[in-house]
Amino acid sequence: MATIQTVYLGELRTQATHLDSQTVIYTDAPKDNQGLGSCFSPTDLLATSLGSCMFTIMAIAGKTHGFEQKLIDSKLDITKIMSSDPRRVGEVKVEFYFPKNVEFTDKEKAIIANATKTCPVALSLHPETVKTVVFNY
Repeated sequence: MATIQTVYLGELRTQATHLDSQTVIYTDAPKDNQGLGSCFSPTDLLATSLGSCMFTIMAIAGKTHGFEQKLIDSKLDITKIMSSDPRRVGEVKVEFYFPKNVEFTDKEKAIIANATKTCPVALSLHPETVKTVVFNY
């Protein structure tokens, strides 16, 4: 059974529906590739998926090791850098910001770093796609 159904709407836009939840997202081609840039581009979603996957695996590891609550209110910034010839995502920079009033042990920091390297999206990206990760504790 399908997980997502996507419809092409014209004008370089798509509508994707998550079939279990009926949640809908739209994509638009970016301004630098003939689009309006009015919502996420497909490559924006790829970069977003990487950051969200890293957070999810980090939280699962935190839950397993008893520090998941320390991750609440953490944030991340994602910068997507395109390459050309062929046009593709060349690098994704992910910068994490953890709450300033929370102390992480060295072991917890190692678990967090490992989670970013072993999330399914990171492991699915092309080996030439650079993944730059910065942690701000």
